[in-house]
Amino acid sequence: MKSENSALQAIRPRRSALYMPGANARALEKARTLDADCLLLDLEDAVAPDAKQQAREQVCNALKQGGYGAREVVVRINGLDTAWGKDDLAALCALDKAAYPQAILAPKVSTADEIDALTALLPEGCDLWIMVETPQAIFNIEQLAARAADTPLCVFVMGTNDLAKELRAALVKGRAPLMTALQMALMAARQFGLTVLDGVFNDIADETGFVEDCRQGADMGFDGKTLIHPSQLAPCNAVFAPSEAEVAQARDVVAAFDAPENAGQGVLKVNGKMTELLHRDIAARVLAIADAIAAKQ
Repeated sequence: MKSENSALQAIRPRRSALYMPGANARALEKARTLDADCLLLDLEDAVAPDAKQQAREQVCNALKQGGYGAREVVVRINGLDTAWGKDDLAALCALDKAAYPQAILAPKVSTADEIDALTALLPEGCDLWIMVETPQAIFNIEQLAARAADTPLCVFVMGTNDLAKELRAALVKGRAPLMTALQMALMAARQFGLTVLDGVFNDIADETGFVEDCRQGADMGFDGKTLIHPSQLAPCNAVFAPSEAEVAQARDVVAAFDAPENAGQGVLKVNGKMTELLHRDIAARVLAIADAIAAKQ
């Protein structure tokens, strides 16, 4: 398990992860200009069956061309149990290593054996992200997260639309029907040091509802959110970034505990608030995230 300091040094912003349909060449081009932390070049749900091969070719060509800058580029493949999944991975492995995406996102992963099967087929050096979107995945969530110790698995992505479908649940304001699944995935991710991204918000026109959904996810502890439209990027990035006030308080907390006169103290009053060592650790993480966002920009 990584030390806290090394984990903080390795932080990269994953506030916003925008799905881009692989069959849409203009979208793949536009993605190079968008303020997304992560780009999810999609070969799965966003692509009709008769466009799968074209989408695969276009995504591979886009990766060859590059130009995505500091954005983390991830390709969502089709499942290995479909007619396209293994061909997706084979095409990506056939690229020059310089064109590899940073990660592969696999849909509907429900067992540890599936993670191992994917790992054996990944392009060399690619991370593995998995969609958590089935009841079986939720029941197996600790086993899935534990594979991070021996595989390139590093991110859970919540597939809330598919979860709702499988549960026959309504997608309602506040997401009460999905809360158990969301919290179980969060706890497993934190136990094994994974990043975990919240699911999409479907109503592009409902800006207020989207921001509320983002705030709920951030309050719960999600690292960021998956998105379906570029208009969702700015509010999402804002919600999942520390505010100026939070950064200022975090700097004061860290400085207070670092002051020589406070050496060995477990509790201090900082800006009128009783502050323990655990709050210093939280503050250090806030500063690491803020610094990572600043460095990216």
